[in-house]
Amino acid sequence: MTAFKFEYIWLDGYNPEPNLRSKTKVLHFEEYNGELSKLPDWSFDGSSTQQAEGHSSDCVLKPVRVYNDPTRINAFLVITEVMNIDGTPHSSNTRSLIKDDSDDFWFGFEQEYTMMDGTRPMGFPKQGFPAPQGMYYCSVGNKNVAGRAIVEEHLDICLETDLSITGINAEVLLGQWEYQCFGKSAKKAADDLWISRYLLYRLTEEYGLSVELHPKPVQGDWNGSGMHVNFSTKAMREVGGEDMFKNICEAFGKHHKEHIAVYGSNNDMRLTGLHETQNIETFSYGYSDRGASIRIPVCVQNTGKGYLEDRRPASNADPYKVVSRMLDTLKTVSNGVKV
Repeated sequence: MTAFKFEYIWLDGYNPEPNLRSKTKVLHFEEYNGELSKLPDWSFDGSSTQQAEGHSSDCVLKPVRVYNDPTRINAFLVITEVMNIDGTPHSSNTRSLIKDDSDDFWFGFEQEYTMMDGTRPMGFPKQGFPAPQGMYYCSVGNKNVAGRAIVEEHLDICLETDLSITGINAEVLLGQWEYQCFGKSAKKAADDLWISRYLLYRLTEEYGLSVELHPKPVQGDWNGSGMHVNFSTKAMREVGGEDMFKNICEAFGKHHKEHIAVYGSNNDMRLTGLHETQNIETFSYGYSDRGASIRIPVCVQNTGKGYLEDRRPASNADPYKVVSRMLDTLKTVSNGVKV
């Protein structure tokens, strides 16, 4: 029998955004190849994670997806949902909000984050500020980039974990980076993003650094951090048409407030109408417009088919809430063609 390590990962009950929590369970098998059915439920102390009272503190972790963990020997990462002891979803279980998990829905997250050395972004001088932004985006060289080795290591780990990371780049703020994470179906896409965040947090522990997902990590004339979400349905990709994309954008505009409510806290500090954003109080859409709420990519303009980019979600947003809200809005679209 071989001892296998399973890192049970869950979201706690903190508001407005949850934190990642995890603990290791050791199980013995002759062999293990990622079978979810072999993993038992496991309880934890919910009173320590704002998910229960001390007098009745047990919550249950239900495994829902398994990933290889290339950073440990005989190890796996396990996404779990928090359940009540009667088997119903806990009130903090935002994954359970997703009701339609069809592979027809594709999501691509553009996760921005800032690596922090103490209280300042990596690469910032101890006193004052670096040169104004302009030379940092997709740049190269010691004056313009900070943290590349860590970013590259994170990319390799994610790819070994079998996450569909489709790219990385340095962002507009010094010490700020982005990676793109793609997934088919709402739950799979959001699970993958949470795992990628988990691996990033764990990796930066080794360097004595921290990861900042606040949407405005540095006040002043500096870009904020977002989590743009590219999304499409089978009809958008294969049928398309100007009316379809217009109707989808109009539907998202009608539900603007509901989207903003789950698109991350302190997002008003980022969505100001400056630094490639639309004001949080305004909804707009346009072709190739990075100052709009929703950007219509050039592929749609050229072929009438493709995807849309919602630029409103903040870097700290819970992807389960984001994709759930998007699916709810897509259901309201009426254009003669199922979207």
